[in-house]
Amino acid sequence: MDNSAKQKTIILGIVIGALTGAASAFVLIKRAESEDKNPELTPREGIQLGLGVLGLLRLIAGHGKS
Repeated sequence: MDNSAKQKTIILGIVIGALTGAASAFVLIKRAESEDKNPELTPREGIQLGLGVLGLLRLIAGHGKS
């Protein structure tokens, strides 16, 4: 893989990660507003989110392997 393809892949990953993070924050804020509370992530939700991200990374890492 040449450096150009590596750079494009990294930049695309950064953009997708930033957009995903912003969307997650937006959903968290909207949920808090609907419940008339401050945005809050419980430890349980944090663990679930972390495990979900790890699962997604495993899925991406295994993509293309047979």
